[in-house]
Amino acid sequence: MAKKRFDEDFKKQLVKIYNQGNHSYRSLSEEYGVSAPTIRTWVIRYNDSKSFNIDDNRTEEEIELIELRKRLKQLEMENDILKQAALLLGKR
Repeated sequence: MAKKRFDEDFKKQLVKIYNQGNHSYRSLSEEYGVSAPTIRTWVIRYNDSKSFNIDDNRTEEEIELIELRKRLKQLEMENDILKQAALLLGKR
């Protein structure tokens, strides 16, 4: 099943409707055909940072963790290359 894409104006409209306090996630889900957990995610993200982009909603610790994981992978690859080079040079 293909993942549905919703434009930002549609998401903002649903968040605005939810924030007015007259509707639940379930009622909005049934009315607009979007899953309740998806609407909940939109509401939380938009209310926190006025953005639906996950990158705009990460904490400093999450950003640092992602960067550290990338660096770790890079260093592990470099280490593997050096090990292979040492083995090749040792055979000569």
